[in-house]
Amino acid sequence: MPLSSLKTYIHREQKLLIGLALGAALTAGFISLADEMAEGETKAFDTGFLRALRTPDDLSTPIGPDWLLPAMRDLTALGGVTVLTLVSALAVAFLLTRGRVRQAFYTALATGGGALFGTLLKELFARARPEAVPHLVEVTSLSFPSGHSMNSAIIYLTLAVMISRSFEERRTRLFVIGVAALLVLTIGFTRLYLGVHYPTDVLGGWTVGAAWALAMGLVATRLQDRRKMEQPGKDPA
Repeated sequence: MPLSSLKTYIHREQKLLIGLALGAALTAGFISLADEMAEGETKAFDTGFLRALRTPDDLSTPIGPDWLLPAMRDLTALGGVTVLTLVSALAVAFLLTRGRVRQAFYTALATGGGALFGTLLKELFARARPEAVPHLVEVTSLSFPSGHSMNSAIIYLTLAVMISRSFEERRTRLFVIGVAALLVLTIGFTRLYLGVHYPTDVLGGWTVGAAWALAMGLVATRLQDRRKMEQPGKDPA
């Protein structure tokens, strides 16, 4: 094996090991968080955090200027099922227009599978919604992990990873993934501000979503390395 090819192989394997270690850390973090939540050890933290986002003399009024509440309601919709489904469909369509049929199919599978996995987790833990403060939007589903936080992480981060695989430039890849991460963090915070999730719900959603997106990215990298998915850079003819 030529020296240059050997260096490329070693670098690729190092990235894989780092990714696996990070994925293991995220998974372990979620398991630990879920265990503490189930035992009630996070109750004081959860309740205190939510109340800190409300005015002390009226827990139905959030802190901050008047325009902030409508803004939080608008932003939280970016993590809803309708918006996430639309974004996923547009991303798959974008890849198809570039001739990346296998990448588009894998993206649809990764995002759809992640959403299904998240739903199963919520049913498994069956945690009730917070009662520490009044809800500022209507909610009906279960609480842990946060569906908005989890699904936005699964969808936006997975899409960012998959779309970034279309580009060779490191700066472009980092920008796409960075924007997705900022969006996920913002959506998670809106759920806390609106009082419909505990902080541990949001943290749980973030860890699951990030772990899923990371796993999908590692698999996609392997598929591209083995020429079973379209390569970064120039689109197929």
